[in-house]
Amino acid sequence: MNKKYLSAILIPLIVCVWLINGIFCKILNLVPRHQEIIGEIINTGYARELTTMIGILEIVMVIWIISNYKSWSNAITQIVIVSTMNVIEFMITSDILLWGKLNIIFAALFVFIVYVNEFKLNPKNTVA
Repeated sequence: MNKKYLSAILIPLIVCVWLINGIFCKILNLVPRHQEIIGEIINTGYARELTTMIGILEIVMVIWIISNYKSWSNAITQIVIVSTMNVIEFMITSDILLWGKLNIIFAALFVFIVYVNEFKLNPKNTVA
């Protein structure tokens, strides 16, 4: 399969993950579990506001991905955010997660997809 073709499939997949989680799960609160997780981790009365703010930041991530601006930095940012968030959730709130401790496997798969798309399918991208 052509690298450019595979990347053309992976980018919309990556965008959809951020978009769905940002708009539907957090901003619209259609998946209240996200707010519960944030509330348990931060242990504050502002879980709803923080959940909405995170949702907005996820939409900003979508815009950044689509813009292709400094895609190398974007990929590193995604990898760090998803890895950090999922390790924290694994340690503190695994009982609330959709697939419990197995969520970390899905997070690792997503991180792998972001990595492959940016650093293997688009090797021309360098730090700039």
